Amino acid sequence: MRRKQWMFGRRYRRYMGLFLTLVWMIPLLGCAARLADGVDKAAVEPITLRIAWWGGDFRNNATIAVIDRYERLYPHVRIEFEYSSFYEYWKRLAPYAAGNALPDIIQMDISYLSQYSSLELLEDLTPYMESGAIDVTDISRQQLDGGRIGGGIYGLSLGTNALLTMYDPQILKAHGIQPPTPSWTWEDFDQMGEQLLDKGVYLGTSFTPEQFFAYYLRQHGAALYAADGAGLGYKDDQLFIDYFGRMQRLARDKLIFAPDIWTSDIGKADADPFYTGDALFSVGYSNQFISTVQRYGKPLAIAPMPGPGSKAGLFMKPGMFFSIAGNSKHKEEAARFISFFVNDLEANVLLKGERGVPVSSRIKEEMMPYIEPELAQVFDYMNWVERNSSPMDPPDPVGASEAAAVLRDLYDLLLFGRMTPQEAAKQFREQAEQILARNAR
Repeated sequence: MRRKQWMFGRRYRRYMGLFLTLVWMIPLLGCAARLADGVDKAAVEPITLRIAWWGGDFRNNATIAVIDRYERLYPHVRIEFEYSSFYEYWKRLAPYAAGNALPDIIQMDISYLSQYSSLELLEDLTPYMESGAIDVTDISRQQLDGGRIGGGIYGLSLGTNALLTMYDPQILKAHGIQPPTPSWTWEDFDQMGEQLLDKGVYLGTSFTPEQFFAYYLRQHGAALYAADGAGLGYKDDQLFIDYFGRMQRLARDKLIFAPDIWTSDIGKADADPFYTGDALFSVGYSNQFISTVQRYGKPLAIAPMPGPGSKAGLFMKPGMFFSIAGNSKHKEEAARFISFFVNDLEANVLLKGERGVPVSSRIKEEMMPYIEPELAQVFDYMNWVERNSSPMDPPDPVGASEAAAVLRDLYDLLLFGRMTPQEAAKQFREQAEQILARNAR
């Protein structure tokens, strides 16, 4: 079998990929693909590339459709693919990394980019950009620098995202709550919760601790990690106590999820309170908006994260990257596929900005006639964030994923009420700084 399967059957994926391709190619039949490589396809030897990513149903099916398109345009290339959920992905990738047998193209997160590049597992993309194998003509320096570690670029951003809050205006209206404004605050968030006490309605769903604590720290002029990666980026543990004290209080009042809800079948829409109208907000990154609306089945609205200081807290984040494995035997072809992924109009219409707003300014402009209202909302929000945000922090240091795992464990204990925020703040500092210092040597 040419394609390893982590989640779905090959037949289902192929049919869904072809279906998506046909649906989205109808308005684009007259468009010629703009490719950067100029390869004489009749004169090259057959090549098999391997690619791996994490994602949900929409991302998986859309990516497969793009792979199918690439294989049709370049029949000498055969692409095998693997995918899974985010946390499972890194578990599955680890043995490949240990054996120096990574797939040619791997989807990379900013929290792992430093770690993988420091182990010399990733190829510096700079030479491929300079040769034109990866066409960066319409990609800004700021976008490229998102994947820069030291003197090299080890990942090409596949889209730009920002934190946001999603909600159904009708649900808020039903509970007598005014929609959040761009200047709403954490105090406003708390007051909304007071209106929901004992009503069996949640304020929000899951607040991934490392993401949203990092946002809170930025609001206060601090960072989760120090610039040199050797320790934490905040000195005052009161910031930890204040943020996680709020989360603990909200969990105690049943206004956000306690961890035990995730032991149920939360993956189904009828088991998730947001999708049943029993939670006001869902928080996440802007690239998640399209799939959330599709799953919800009705229009949703977008607001920024609570302030004050949201301009300092918000930033334009590379949604994720494609990197080329250092062990790849087909680096040039891998580079050409990555270039196609970000520079081909039809491919990006298929992808619908699900990995983020396109990094190519040309593609972003050319997509406008084809985008749906939900994607237009995302584009509008990202235009607002561009004017109301601050530069992002450096890529997470080596050891950040291990430190984040410590924080998630402490967060669970906090939400279950098994420790105080003061105890958690002390434990996190001790364990995280030990991890970071060890990896910084």
